[in-house]
Amino acid sequence: MTENEIAKIVLDCAIKVHKRLGPGLLESAYCECLCYELYKAGLFIEKEKPMPLMYDEVSLTVAYRADIVIENKFIVEVKTIEEIKGIHMAQLLTYLRLADYKLGMLINFNTTLIKDGIRRIINGTL
Repeated sequence: MTENEIAKIVLDCAIKVHKRLGPGLLESAYCECLCYELYKAGLFIEKEKPMPLMYDEVSLTVAYRADIVIENKFIVEVKTIEEIKGIHMAQLLTYLRLADYKLGMLINFNTTLIKDGIRRIINGTL
């Protein structure tokens, strides 16, 4: 399955979760519901996955945790913030670079229209 195919499924699942729950809950609630929908869609997911970081010759085993890693190639960062800012997109891009993944999605569920809270982040060209 390609990253673009995964992105389509993530988008569909995020819309479904947002339609059922609406805005205003904690990030953890949306993350759990999104993981459930992704699992039902047949994707291999890992929640709060510890991601390693190589710094010089040292491997830091728990340098950061990705909210959701899908099929070992796609990261989803879930937010419930007032608005997405550049630093949030930069965070996901850094995660993608460190993991050597090509594509990820930043989803802010704290919006009236979920389409306004979704950003597709590309590491390099896809």
